Amino acid sequence: MRIDIITLFPEMFAPVLGDSIIGRARKSGAVEIYTHQLRDFAFDKHRRVDDSPYGGGMGMLMKAEPIALCFEHICEEIGSRPRFIYMSPQGKTLCQQRLRELGELENICVLCGHYEGVDQRLLDAMIDEEISIGDYVLTGGEIPAMVFTDALCRMVPGVLTSNECFTEESHFNGLLEYPQYTKPAVWRGMEVPEVLLSGHHANIDRWRAEKSVEVTREKRPDLLRDE
Repeated sequence: MRIDIITLFPEMFAPVLGDSIIGRARKSGAVEIYTHQLRDFAFDKHRRVDDSPYGGGMGMLMKAEPIALCFEHICEEIGSRPRFIYMSPQGKTLCQQRLRELGELENICVLCGHYEGVDQRLLDAMIDEEISIGDYVLTGGEIPAMVFTDALCRMVPGVLTSNECFTEESHFNGLLEYPQYTKPAVWRGMEVPEVLLSGHHANIDRWRAEKSVEVTREKRPDLLRDE
C-alpha cells in the first residue's frame, strides 16, 4: 500500500511514522508513506496557500488550486488516481470496519486541513471521503492523519507478524479485547486467573470470549447495542 499525505507540516510525520512497527514496515517495503509540502504548489513568492473567506468571517481558508495541483502531481507519480480522503471533524467517525475496507486499496491520499478549513469547491470536485477521529476540533489535520495512517497500516499484510496481532484486538470483531496478564503469576497479592495457567487452550479461548463480552458490556455497552 502507498499512502500520500498533503500537509503544511511534513516534518511532523517522521518522528511518529518513522519508528516502531510502522517504521519497520516502511523499511521492509510493506507500506510506502510519502509527505508532500503543499506550499511547493503555491504560485507567489510567499508560497501562500490560504486566503480570506468570501462573505467575511474569522480566519483564513486553504485555497483550492494548490491542493488540486498537488493531488494531480501525486496521480501522475503513481500512474493512477488514489482514493482522496480529507481529515475533517465533519466526516464520519473512523472505525475499525472502515479501516479494514480501506486496507484493501493500493493507493490512498490524505489531505490535512488547516486554518478554518478548505475551499468547498475543492472538496466537491476532488475529495472522495471525509473522515473524523472524533467529535472535537484540533488545530490541523496532521494528528488525525497520523492516527489514520497508523491504524490503516496495521491492516496491511506484512506489517504485523501475523493476523492474530490485530484480529484479537479491541474493535476488530465489534467487541473490546479481553484482559491480559504477564509474569509474575502473583503481583502484590493479585493472582492471574487460573484458567490462563492451565494450558487448556479451548478453556482459555472460551474464557477470553466471555471476558471480551463482559468488558464490552461494562465499558462500551453502545457497541453491543450496535450489534
